[in-house]
Amino acid sequence: MKLYYSPGACSLSPHIALREAGLPFELVQASTKTKKLADGSDFYAINSKGSVPVLELDNGQRLTEGPAIVQYIADLAPASKLAPANGTWERYRLQEWLNYITSELHKSFSPLFNPATVEETKTQVRAMLQARLSWVNEQLEGKQYLLGDQFSVADAYLFVVSNWGQYVGVEIAELSNLVALRGRVAARPAVQEALKAEGLLK
Repeated sequence: MKLYYSPGACSLSPHIALREAGLPFELVQASTKTKKLADGSDFYAINSKGSVPVLELDNGQRLTEGPAIVQYIADLAPASKLAPANGTWERYRLQEWLNYITSELHKSFSPLFNPATVEETKTQVRAMLQARLSWVNEQLEGKQYLLGDQFSVADAYLFVVSNWGQYVGVEIAELSNLVALRGRVAARPAVQEALKAEGLLK
């Protein structure tokens, strides 16, 4: 398999999932700005949306959108317990979290990375994100991970997205449960390997 990624982008989430699952894969870097691959070829030829992540299977099929990709990876390696079994109540809880992270957190960060966004709008977005992350922090009370004691692909996704706050003025230092979860995720060997592979560890 090939994972098309951009360092530190949301594609870090399936990158972590692949390493956690112990699956063989190849990393292919794509620029989200120039929409080019390292060899100069057009990334739009891989994904007409022009965004990462893209998971290319051995048979040539391509899957896009992080929440779909990480569930596919988890289902390829059920022994890794990265996702509860399909059809179970716990699986729907996982999907609930993946949807919340992608729609309410991930996309809310986008205006903060856009140089064209006026400061007044950025202030409003930061406040909204702080409120949403505070809610997540409350849900983590008494838990090791989002689904309880078991690490899942939702935790990897939350780890990646919440990490963006440090670059755009969204503080999580006072959100003790979220900070603790981030520490647990960061300490996982597969996460360390993914961060190193993307050049994100000094």
